[in-house]
Amino acid sequence: MKIATWNVNSINARLDNALAWFSEAKPDVACLQELKCEDKAFPAQAFEDLGYHCLVHGQKTYNGVAILSRAMPEDVRRGLPGEDEDGQARYLEAVFPGKSGIVRVASIYLPNGNPLGTDKFTYKLRWMDRLHAHARALLKLEEPLVLAGDYNVIPSARDARNPEAWLGDALFSAEARAKFRTLLNLGLTDAIRQVHGDEPDLYTFWDYQAGAFKRNHGIRIDHLLLSPQAADRLKSARIDRDTRAQDHPSDHVPVMIELT
Repeated sequence: MKIATWNVNSINARLDNALAWFSEAKPDVACLQELKCEDKAFPAQAFEDLGYHCLVHGQKTYNGVAILSRAMPEDVRRGLPGEDEDGQARYLEAVFPGKSGIVRVASIYLPNGNPLGTDKFTYKLRWMDRLHAHARALLKLEEPLVLAGDYNVIPSARDARNPEAWLGDALFSAEARAKFRTLLNLGLTDAIRQVHGDEPDLYTFWDYQAGAFKRNHGIRIDHLLLSPQAADRLKSARIDRDTRAQDHPSDHVPVMIELT
């Protein structure tokens, strides 16, 4: 089973790029983030024509997550538990059948949190605490679980070409990195690092400014975290860097794993 994550940075603005990638990569399940549209404005028909079911949890202008799948989704959850008044569309979860059994998959768009010292940063940390609590509950199910998405966290200095440039940024803050570690310490596996180890230049985001992509000033903030049951089935993991070189690209690129 091929499972991917991609912050598309406006699905309607990047539709041609997305359809081209789906046609070539052929994921079985794909988690999208930053749709920037309400459910009714999501271009579902275009993906249905490629053979995908579309689960969408959208929001006008901002945020928004989706899961596109070959198989019919089951046990759908929209929204992250723990704060009923939170109206931001950042979490979507469902179960998908496969040849080796079911896999539970979540599409995550974790808050950016900038600038530091503001309510936005407090919200980011609170959201991470809620994700930790929900992940802990899901792990008790002892089933294959993939928490995939844009985490807006640079886990360590090796995940940035120029770490010093991110000092004072919420993505590289000590608090956010610590909470990311506590998430991993629940028993989750970072799929890219599991497969590629300490290999350098494993980036998933390049800013549009200052020629960041040409200079390869990237960071790794898009992650697929696996439960032990999913990690046991991990066959491969890759970053589709070439999509960033296309015309009118997202500033993120797809990351995809394959489970047996």
